[in-house]
Amino acid sequence: MGIDTAADERLAGRLAELRVQRGWTLEELARRADVSRSTLSRVERAEVSPTAALLGRLCAVYGRTMSRLLAEVESAPARLVRAGDQRIWRDEETGFVRRSVSPPHGSLRAEMIEGRLPAGADLGYDRPSVPGLEHHLWVLEGRLELTVDGEPQLLAAGDCLRFVGGATRFHNPGPEGVRYALVVVEP
Repeated sequence: MGIDTAADERLAGRLAELRVQRGWTLEELARRADVSRSTLSRVERAEVSPTAALLGRLCAVYGRTMSRLLAEVESAPARLVRAGDQRIWRDEETGFVRRSVSPPHGSLRAEMIEGRLPAGADLGYDRPSVPGLEHHLWVLEGRLELTVDGEPQLLAAGDCLRFVGGATRFHNPGPEGVRYALVVVEP
C-alpha cells in the first residue's frame, strides 16, 4: 500500500466510480487499459496500491492527469499546502516517489510535482494521460534519461526539457538518485 491507507481506499473507490460512471465492466476496462481484470479488481478493492505505470494507463483511459485523479480523492481542496502536508505517493515496485507540491484542486490547469527516482530506476508510460498535455521537467539533482516518443534526452542538474504528451520513459542512469520538478499544464 502507499503512504496513506485512507487515501489508498479513497483512490480505489474513485477508480471504481469512474469505471461505473462509464458503464464499463472490469473486462471492458481491462481491454481498454491493457491490464488484467484481476489486477484491476484488486486495485478497486484497495487490496493493492497501483503502480505509477498502472495509474498512468488508467488516467489515459479516463482522460485525467495523475495529479487530477489524486486531487479528486483529497478530502478537501486547499489554497496552501505546507511541505509537511503535501501528498506523497510511492511506487514500491520502482522506488519512484511523487510529491504533489501544488495545492490540489480539480479546476486548475497547471500543477507542480516533485519526482524522485533512485539510481537504476526505470519508469515508463505507454501513452499520455491527457492528449496535448504539456510538461516542463527541471532536474534539480542528479541525472535523468527521459525518452519521449522514442527520442532520449540525457538531462543533468539545472537542465529543463519541455515536451508534449507521447510515450515516456524515465530512467535514472545513476550513480545517485535524481530529483526533479515537473510542471504539467493541461491543454
